[in-house]
Amino acid sequence: MTTASEITMNIKFSDVAAKVTAAMERLRVPGAAVGIYYAGEEYTAGFGITNIQHPLPVDAETLFQIASISKTFTGTAAMRLVDQGKLDLDTPVRTYLPDLKLSDPEATEKATLRHIFTHHGGWVGDYFGDFGRGEDALAKNVADLVNVPQVTPLGYTFSYNNAGFAIAGRIIEVITGKPFEEAVKELVLDPLGLAHTFYFAEDAIVHRVAVGHQIFFEENKPTEVLQPWALSRTSAALGGLVTNVKDLLRYARFQMGDGSWEGPDGQIIQLLKPQSIKTMQSEQAKAGSMAEEVGITWMLRQAGNIRVIGHGGASNGQMSILQIAPDQNFAIVVVTNATIGTNLCGEIVSWALEHFLEAPKEKVVYLDLASEKLEEYVGEYEAALSKATISMRDRQLFLQVRSKGGFPKPSSPPTPTPPEVRLAFTSKDQVVSLDYPFVGSKGDFLRNPDGSIGWFRSGGRIHKRLS
Repeated sequence: MTTASEITMNIKFSDVAAKVTAAMERLRVPGAAVGIYYAGEEYTAGFGITNIQHPLPVDAETLFQIASISKTFTGTAAMRLVDQGKLDLDTPVRTYLPDLKLSDPEATEKATLRHIFTHHGGWVGDYFGDFGRGEDALAKNVADLVNVPQVTPLGYTFSYNNAGFAIAGRIIEVITGKPFEEAVKELVLDPLGLAHTFYFAEDAIVHRVAVGHQIFFEENKPTEVLQPWALSRTSAALGGLVTNVKDLLRYARFQMGDGSWEGPDGQIIQLLKPQSIKTMQSEQAKAGSMAEEVGITWMLRQAGNIRVIGHGGASNGQMSILQIAPDQNFAIVVVTNATIGTNLCGEIVSWALEHFLEAPKEKVVYLDLASEKLEEYVGEYEAALSKATISMRDRQLFLQVRSKGGFPKPSSPPTPTPPEVRLAFTSKDQVVSLDYPFVGSKGDFLRNPDGSIGWFRSGGRIHKRLS
């Protein structure tokens, strides 16, 4: 017999589906899937198609690349090794990798996994080495990090750092004596029964798989399928997983618990200590404009009184998000196969938190700054993958971002230039974008000791001021 609560939940999920369909049409997203777990019930659905060239309907079992959500799997695997007494978050990583050499001597000697898992390494983070498919690829990638510049002192500030996770992955290899992908499969994927979660394209290809699409900002320019589909093997630890919303909800349920899980024979297995789960989900450092805080790989924030942990993912045309409210036993997953899918992910998560958990809408008050105040922010800013130009017209700041290329492979060309967007201040040195494709995206300015502006942090990455 269907209960009144189940009927209400089904109605709410039907509303989610309507929101997804409308957003896909407006944003021209070819395919998406959504999963929600709440009050012991699971709801999943697929929308649209996998591939505009060879279309199949997206369903709840269609595989998508989840990119940087993979980092939380790497962190979970590492915490299992911490619980086994084989790893320590605050021991210098050179203890585990004696040959490690970074461009900065202090970082070489003192960098820890806590620095890496909280994005406080300070070296250039968007480095995606490609050293083939062999089992020595990750070791070669880590050896090449000596050529990656140190941007800020170790531990100085949050700047999203993909490259550090290659070090974390290599440590897991060394400690377990197994290739990274095999180690994570044994430590996390198999114990949780994630039978449709893979690192390798050859494992995914026998299933229904989504491909990425480039959505151009000129509406008359046709959508294109993006290649390459697979990331380099060296990106496994930082963003290599392929999975579906059903497996991601199963993973989320584990992260909402006390570290225990029911094995295939019905026996309860303690995969992580309760304290390790708590540590991963507790503030380790501030996260600038990307989140309120960062835990051990998890991004942390408050939605009113609701504690939310989560992570987003951005692969080559596949955008995704996982958000968990552990205290409410709630999780939502949204996966898409379009470059503009981040906007869809954000819209659906916000709507779901409001209508399932009654989380309040974020109230944003914009500051009205005089022209002379705005003038100090105008300039050119640069990071590894992009240049940001901030200009002013009619007492309004504008941001223009231009890709430099380099993702998903070092040889990858620049991506299409998005439209210029307006910026509004929400507090001193804190801004938010008012326009698509970055609507709602937050940024912040970092000052030098003398009070001048030295950096602009956007997308979690600090961009050095050039002029």
